[in-house]
Amino acid sequence: MTQIASIVYKPIGQPEPPNDYLRVDLDEAVLVTDYGIEGDAKGGHPKRNLNIMSYESLTVLRGLGFYTEPGQMGEQIVIHQLDVDHLAPGTRVQLGLEAVIEVVEPRNGCQKFEAHQGKSVKLVAGQMGVMARVVNGGKIHVGDPVRVLK
Repeated sequence: MTQIASIVYKPIGQPEPPNDYLRVDLDEAVLVTDYGIEGDAKGGHPKRNLNIMSYESLTVLRGLGFYTEPGQMGEQIVIHQLDVDHLAPGTRVQLGLEAVIEVVEPRNGCQKFEAHQGKSVKLVAGQMGVMARVVNGGKIHVGDPVRVLK
């Protein structure tokens, strides 16, 4: 079943360690329209309310030596049984009963990613998930169903 596998966020006001992403695991969260996860320091950017990755991509990347525990790839939401890497910009996805996100663009890594992972971002091209914006807010939980709306 296609479902939310993990949710993490960076609490507002918490300094990030120099050699890792600071992410806090959540069992549930509130998605806020045009912002992202309520209370997330990474929220509010119009092109990247959320970083979404596929559980299956993380499994492959773990086998290549990447750190893939929740949040270690810089993602906020992981979806099980959905190849998010191939969702086209404009695709809408329902998370749980009411939240809807829209894919904005493929996610590309940066120098910060390379520093945290100790590997070139080129090794994960096309496997880093997508950037999305929240078009309809709502509460989500780990285990909630996920449905592509188109």
